[in-house]
Amino acid sequence: MKAVHFGAGNIGRGFVGLLLHEAGCEVVFSDVAEALVSQLQQADSYTVSTVGQDPTTTVVDGFSAINSAQDPEGLTAQIASADLVTTAVGAHILRFVAPNIAAGIAARPDGAPRLAVLACENAINATDLLEQEIRANYQGEDLEEKALFANTAVDRIVPVQAEGAGLDVTVEDFYEWAVERGPFEGHEPDIPGITWVEDLGPYIERKLFTVNTGHATTAWHGWAAGHERIAEAIADPAVAREVEGVLAETSALLVAKHGFAEEEMASYRTKVLGRFANTALPDPVERVGRAPLRKLSRHERIIGPAAELAERGLGHDALLSALSAALSFTPDGDEEVDRLQEILREEDADAATAEITGLDPDHPLSSQVRDRIAGVSSGHQN
Repeated sequence: MKAVHFGAGNIGRGFVGLLLHEAGCEVVFSDVAEALVSQLQQADSYTVSTVGQDPTTTVVDGFSAINSAQDPEGLTAQIASADLVTTAVGAHILRFVAPNIAAGIAARPDGAPRLAVLACENAINATDLLEQEIRANYQGEDLEEKALFANTAVDRIVPVQAEGAGLDVTVEDFYEWAVERGPFEGHEPDIPGITWVEDLGPYIERKLFTVNTGHATTAWHGWAAGHERIAEAIADPAVAREVEGVLAETSALLVAKHGFAEEEMASYRTKVLGRFANTALPDPVERVGRAPLRKLSRHERIIGPAAELAERGLGHDALLSALSAALSFTPDGDEEVDRLQEILREEDADAATAEITGLDPDHPLSSQVRDRIAGVSSGHQN
């Protein structure tokens, strides 16, 4: 099998690229970072080290790399002959890679097996977003004959890497890559690292509302408490109580909405908290807490579950506390932090609530969020 993977950063090399390599795929990395692509083109291999209870070291070789900005025709040819396209670029970048993928699909020979397209991003139904952008760029009427699109749920903590690591990547030993089975119509590729599922929705939300919600909550409360690393923050009993409170609320939602067993969710929470406490992953709270506007948007990791809990009449106070911590998260060097603080300074509470969270004013969560935002906004004005 041949896979073209967009995004040759740490996640691309240390997670998706690694699992594709272990499945025996020829991997072609596509990126626009000239120095990174050059490194990959000149290297015969790189090493992925896992840290945790079961540390391992894997040498990844047999790959190639292409600069999609400098050689779009070459990239089209690679996609035209591939079996699989994957991404790890960030959901907001998908619209920029879609034209290249569309061109590659259009160039596939008639009668070739359909290209499987999987967006491996920290977002709900990211492949649907990518498909929409590909359709907008596709020239022809035969997209369904040439490609299939399957949503995925991905989970692996890839921390900031040690200076001088080069192409080598250190990641946690836990990972999950769930892919919906239906679009393959019984012809799923043989990739052992993938867990094939009939209904991906519950898995996406379990991961987003537990791992991502808990991670961000740890970062924001940890930053407020003066901690530099996630493992330090979760070791602080006060921070841990906040995080455990949030995860108890999101677990209640997942049990009510998707039918997960309470015991299963309790075990999943314990595993997630253990991952946060892994001192071998020196993850800065500023990195994990960054981009708060995206993370506070309507269907993301805080407002998304809090809104559904409010609709069901279930408790969500800890999620509101996480919101307050996010509103007070002000490290330097983050454009979204700067914009969030500008909104809090310059807009009234109603307008700020709408812009930050996207909540309808009549939603049962809206007035509670407004009160939290008003409290922070008044602090800016004093």
